[in-house]
Amino acid sequence: MSNKPITEFIEKYYLHFNSAALVDAAKGYVAHLKDGGKMMITLAGAMSTAEMGKILADMIREDKVDIISCTGANLEEDLMNLVAHYHYERVPHYRDLTPQEEWDLLERGLNRVTDTCIPEEEAFRRLQKHIYEIWKDADSKGERYFPHEYMYKMILSGVLEQYYEIPREDSWMIAAAEKNLPIVVPGWEDSTMGNIFASYCIKGDLKASTMKSGIEYMMFLADWYPKNSGGKGVGFFQIGGGIAGDFPICVVPMLYQDMEMHDIPFWSYFCQISDSTTSYGSYSGAVPNEKITWGKLDITTPKFIVESDATICAPLIFKYILENS
Repeated sequence: MSNKPITEFIEKYYLHFNSAALVDAAKGYVAHLKDGGKMMITLAGAMSTAEMGKILADMIREDKVDIISCTGANLEEDLMNLVAHYHYERVPHYRDLTPQEEWDLLERGLNRVTDTCIPEEEAFRRLQKHIYEIWKDADSKGERYFPHEYMYKMILSGVLEQYYEIPREDSWMIAAAEKNLPIVVPGWEDSTMGNIFASYCIKGDLKASTMKSGIEYMMFLADWYPKNSGGKGVGFFQIGGGIAGDFPICVVPMLYQDMEMHDIPFWSYFCQISDSTTSYGSYSGAVPNEKITWGKLDITTPKFIVESDATICAPLIFKYILENS
């Protein structure tokens, strides 16, 4: 029995078009790691609700990723799935739902993400109870942390273990917390926990300053990048588009142009998996070469784009990496 089943499968059958791009991107990732490079993975969309954590957790544990940029939704939805998995409902016929049927889901406390409904009471409120206590404790002490650091505190405290409904090894957030993996979460306010935190601030129960800001995330990244970009440099593996990708990739032109640090290296590998085809003005649909004009990538940076569904492609690429590096 082969110990590299995915490698053999995709190298035999994935020979053209997007499938060939997938193989090239995976091989480029492996080569980057073997040359001593580091890698950032960015998560847009609803990858945590799609249970990407099952394979991403392996990538984290096996040191195939050095830093993650993700939306606030991906940060929290991995934990929601962890504590409320059995209460989720799949709606495979979601394309056929009427407005009334959508309203009925709302009335039942089910918030739909494509074919999957997240249960408000079991997911949101279970986390809210415990994260609020951590926020409040920091607030009362005048301490300040990043959104992901509060999540790490909650995970490592063990208070969520009573609710676990999936194996802990399938949670990428648990794997990240145990390694204290650096994370940046641009636009965290645009998430359920961000909205909840804002509500406590509006009510005067918490101070907004208790949560470190997006500007401070950029400041952190501006310190992290130069310290980790020596040798082969840092690669950029982007799932989807949007702020999860555009925020961190901008650290390079910011350091070069605004900080006038002219020895800052470009990102040394780039891959994007996206179902947004080339379009008019969208970041998600921009081809990699456009990033050259913004001072993000070099002419010689290995560049790959896989125009497909990340829930299909990313697990194959990650498994290839795990089998070969």
